[in-house]
Amino acid sequence: MKVKQIVLRNMTIGRGSPFVLIAGPCVIEDGAQTERIARYLRDLAGELEIPFIFKASYDKANRSSMHSFRGPGMEEGLAILRDIREGLDIPVLSDVHRFEEIEESAKVLDIMQIPAFLCRQTDFLMAVARAGRIVNVKKGQFLAPWDVPNIVEKIVSVGNDNVLITERGATFGYNNLVADMRSLPLLRKTGYPVIFDATHSVQLPGGAGASSGGDREMAAYLARAAVATGVDGLFLEVHPDPQCALCDGPNSLYMDSLPELLEMLKKIDGIVKTGER
Repeated sequence: MKVKQIVLRNMTIGRGSPFVLIAGPCVIEDGAQTERIARYLRDLAGELEIPFIFKASYDKANRSSMHSFRGPGMEEGLAILRDIREGLDIPVLSDVHRFEEIEESAKVLDIMQIPAFLCRQTDFLMAVARAGRIVNVKKGQFLAPWDVPNIVEKIVSVGNDNVLITERGATFGYNNLVADMRSLPLLRKTGYPVIFDATHSVQLPGGAGASSGGDREMAAYLARAAVATGVDGLFLEVHPDPQCALCDGPNSLYMDSLPELLEMLKKIDGIVKTGER
């Protein structure tokens, strides 16, 4: 089946196009740091000629503990993302958790992301889709690839067929995930572009008690494997100093590790997609 090609600004996602990089910190910690990360990623992706979308959450409403840092909230967070979007001229993506956020988020975000735990919430999916932005659905850890067409159908039913599906690992016992690469070609059979989340796939949910653990060393291996399947995009959470990150530090990549990794991923992508475009 031919995968739909989604156009965002000057980039195309899907149907044999080069993989798109969706990257940034798990959560907005402060405006200045977030802008520095976005600028670094924009410049690096530009140098390597990799299409780039900046990702950062303005509110992480699904933290393990109520005492965990959630971010600056919608109003301040969207203002920061608007400044990055306009000042650095790059598209932006963030999570949307509540109906009350949809209208304001749609004014700023190029891509509205459905968190994994909300991916089966029918009314919420359809409400986000009606906002008219590209919708990126994080596949729940509890779902099989063949469950996903039901999600896509809900979004498309309201007239929005700009859908991305992100694989972020499947529950494997307690406090653990496993990434099954068979999921990626199976998800592409929906006819929509598939993104692989290499950093959340090495997360250990709740594994640190009041927060999640992770195994960032494995993220690069999974990223290479996913690109080798012909995936349409790659999702990476990155931070200047993951050890001090306020959210998802154990599974976030060091920013200075990206140049070598992205160069390799671009080579793999070029080999795999030869003749597909």
